[in-house]
Amino acid sequence: MPKLKKILILNTGGTISMSEDQKTGKVAPTDSNPIGVGGNIFSYIGDLHVEDLYHLASPQITQNEMLGIKNRIEKAIQEDYEGVVVTHGTDTLEETAYYLELTLDVNIPVVVTGAMRSSNEIGADGLANLRSSLVVAVDDESRDKGVLVVMNDEVHTATYVTKTHTTNVATFQTPTFGPIGLVSKNNVIYFQKLIKEEHYEVNTTEKKVYLLKAYAGMDEKLINAVCDLGADGLVIEALGAGNLPPQTVSAVRNCIKKSIPVVFVSRAFNGVTQDVYDYEGGGKRFQQDGVIFTTGLSGQKARVKLMILLEAGISFEKLRELF
Repeated sequence: MPKLKKILILNTGGTISMSEDQKTGKVAPTDSNPIGVGGNIFSYIGDLHVEDLYHLASPQITQNEMLGIKNRIEKAIQEDYEGVVVTHGTDTLEETAYYLELTLDVNIPVVVTGAMRSSNEIGADGLANLRSSLVVAVDDESRDKGVLVVMNDEVHTATYVTKTHTTNVATFQTPTFGPIGLVSKNNVIYFQKLIKEEHYEVNTTEKKVYLLKAYAGMDEKLINAVCDLGADGLVIEALGAGNLPPQTVSAVRNCIKKSIPVVFVSRAFNGVTQDVYDYEGGGKRFQQDGVIFTTGLSGQKARVKLMILLEAGISFEKLRELF
């Protein structure tokens, strides 16, 4: 019988570690983590070691906890772990996963998973997602694929996956490209690979990057307020392929003059930003003013990336090349 791989399960909290009160219907953390108990039933998959790193709902996760998860995974490499599974609340799961993607330089499988229904609800998906994640973590094909998000028997890249539904168990999707693999009974089947990976050395969480969403009739007030707050960077979910109402133009230029990088993503669900339209408020003119356009990143992902690049000491002039 082949030797089982040594896998670390890092619990950070979220619905996957909560239970529902049968009388009131409210979902809350419990004294004992259900995943810690349930993980034992998967001992046939690997040599599993369960550790409670945090016990936080996902809205309580900040970049400080993200850095803590990253540091623990790096330590796990030194402890000869051959794979890591992180259980996490789904509300901010994609941000933590992408943070790890950009800051970890490891070749072992790192998988992030969670649940949409707590451990004692009808249709609970936590243990199923954990099993699928472990199947992915022990598979040799999962090495050198970056950080992976595994939910509902699908494997997604941390870079492009996003939460698409508030309650559905099939909430995590990659709108532009689709999943890179599927989990079957006892193995994972890959049919795509992320062709570009990037890693940055980060050990601090000091930079303040804000995220705004554009809307019809938007004026300069919010953008000016963010720049006056001492922001280190600003991401705007722009209209369409990268346009804003003309009333915002002076505020965007003001930020750039203060050496505050401004990054555009689209508020649209699908597609990429492009400097196409040449009118007041159009993407072409914003690009000429120095606005950075992204390729396929969501607003929250672009914020995470800009924050990491600034923490890594990347210069204002170099940022455009890295988006």
